[in-house]
Amino acid sequence: MKKFFRKIGSYTIEAYNELVHKVSWPTGKELTSSAVVVLSASLILAVVILAIDSSFEFVMKKIYQFIF
Repeated sequence: MKKFFRKIGSYTIEAYNELVHKVSWPTGKELTSSAVVVLSASLILAVVILAIDSSFEFVMKKIYQFIF
């Protein structure tokens, strides 16, 4: 059981050291820029999906009107 807790402690220490000393964190400006890109891409994708959905709805209504 001691070995298990020793491994957990060792893992925690290694993870902390890696996050503090080896990871390069983005600056506030880089983070904001990335967030704007993600938001823009999400909005564009939402508009494209809305257009496809609206087109499909229009076609299906025409087909149902023709059949019934």
